[in-house]
Formats: sequence, C-alpha cells, structure tokens
Amino acid sequence: MSIDPLLSLAFSIQTGKGAYALLLGSGISRSAGIPTGWEVTLDLLRKLAKMKGEDCEPSPEVWYRDAFGEDADYARILEALGKTPAERKAILRGYFEPTEEERARGEKLPTEAHRQIAQLVAKGYVRVIVTTNFDHLIEDALRAAAIEPVIVSTPDGIEGAPPLSQPEPLIIKAHGDYLDVRIKNTPQELSQYDEKLNGVLDRIFDEFGLIVCGWSADWDAAMCQALIRCNSRRYAVYWTARGAVSDEAKRLVAARRADFLTVESADTFFRSLGEKVLALEEVAAPHPLATKVAVAVLKKHLSDPFGEIGVHDLLREATESWYARRSGQALSGAMRR
Repeated sequence: MSIDPLLSLAFSIQTGKGAYALLLGSGISRSAGIPTGWEVTLDLLRKLAKMKGEDCEPSPEVWYRDAFGEDADYARILEALGKTPAERKAILRGYFEPTEEERARGEKLPTEAHRQIAQLVAKGYVRVIVTTNFDHLIEDALRAAAIEPVIVSTPDGIEGAPPLSQPEPLIIKAHGDYLDVRIKNTPQELSQYDEKLNGVLDRIFDEFGLIVCGWSADWDAAMCQALIRCNSRRYAVYWTARGAVSDEAKRLVAARRADFLTVESADTFFRSLGEKVLALEEVAAPHPLATKVAVAVLKKHLSDPFGEIGVHDLLREATESWYARRSGQALSGAMRR
C-alpha cells in the first residue's frame, strides 16, 4: 500500500513529539522578501563599485576580483562600507528589517510558513531548528507565539546551549546572524564548519528525523558533508522542493533515503502539514464524555468506604488502555520505518 509521504510525516510528528528537527534554507524566507546572503554580498559590491565610480555589471564578483586581486569577502566588503559597528548594523538592517512602508505591505515579516512552524513548536512537535538563514523571522514568529527560543549563532554559543534532550526550543543558525560580521557567506567559508558546530549537527542528524525545506544544497558544502556523515536510519528524512533539484540535492536524497515531496511553496507545505497534525491530534484525544464518565465513577468509588477495589480497578484499566495506545503507535511507527 502506498501512502502519501505528507500523511506519513504528519503521523510521525503527531505520534512522536519532538522526534523531528527542521533544516531550513533561504527558500523559507523568500516570500517575505528577504535576500540570500550572496544577494546581499552582490548588492554591497555594487555599492562599493558606485563609490569608486566604476561599473561592476554584469558580474560584481568578477569586478571585485579584478579590482582587488581576491575573491569577494563579506566581512571585508562590509567593513569597507561601514567603518564602525553601528554603521555596519545600519547597512544590514536595510536588508533584513522592514521599513514602515514594507511593514505595511507585509514584507520582511514572518510568513505563514514561519507562523505554522511556531505553532508546531508551541505544541511540542518540533524542538530543534537548524537554519542557514541570517534573518530573525523564525525567532520573531516564535516570540509572537509567546515562545523564547535558545539561539546559537556562533561556535562558542554551542557550549552554553542546553542539551538536545531538554524541552527548550533550540535554533542553530549554522551560518551566523546578520548582526554579526562573522557570518559564513563565501564558498570558502561554507566549505568547512567549526568542530563544535559539526559535533552538534552530527548529534541532531543522528538522533532526530529531519524535514528539509527551502534549502537547495548547492552552496553549503559543509552542511552537505554533515548530512552525508550521518548513517543513522532511526527516523526518516523528508526533503521538500518546489520542482527539480540539483545533482547535489539528489545525491543527498539518495544517501539519506529521503522521501521527496514536491510542494507549491514553503507556506503551503507547512500549512498543510500543520492542518494534518492538528487533525490527528483531535482524533487521538480522548472523548470528553469518556473522561467525564471516568471522573464520575472515580468520585463514586472514593465516596464509598469500601471503594478501594473499584479505584484500583479503574486506575488499572486506564493504565492498560494508555499503554495499549502508546504501544500501538510505536508499533505503527516501527512498521513504517
């Protein structure tokens, strides 16, 4: 029997709270109008060329290499345009934070995908998010849902992060935060991660199932290496994309034996996933009448001087029923894997 992978994913998430992590790329923020890190770099190069009175089109990165004898480096370019930390932050805010006009148009704000993810986190279905994005849209969506996540955006921050087994939502910003000039952006910077970051990624990819959304795998060599290193098959991997994917993505899908889902957008994918998880949650919830009856029976036994046996039997039945449901869920999950 063939089951829609989205249904399988929703069932796995609902029956195994916290068992799945997210790997999110720039596609998750595309509809919000947030540029990628490389797009920011190219725009900075255009500004630098304009300051020098030169034309850098059609390839700003080639112009920079010819003019300065080195590949474009995000940090050095930013420092050339902004001489102080305050100036550099002001430059970057224009790319990642909305103006009043953009806010009125709903741009550079959390999308439906971010809000749906926040709801999954709020209900305990997702606890760990790995992202290659520099923006704050995930954090903003979580805070709007009254959730304060633990955010790790530097290798040093990993040491102070809570264990993965703890319930606090954790966001790993693998390439850094836009307010930190140490973000990873160039091919050389993305070719290798710090040992501490590799260590936590190895644990996440080994111990959790994975939902990949908005990430192309085209530029992030170190993230690709982390996925390839993991040989665990304890949970499934679900890879979403809007259409055809690159050869590198195909290699990772095959290596991780991932279920591939073609989606219209990140927004529609997470909306549909959230709806299905909620529907399963409602099906799994005990009937309110059954709960009321059980409470009434318990009260009757407690008011009876000789009701100890009835209380014992009622608790035993409830325990056996709960254990049977949990065992059935675990068996179903094991059969699918």
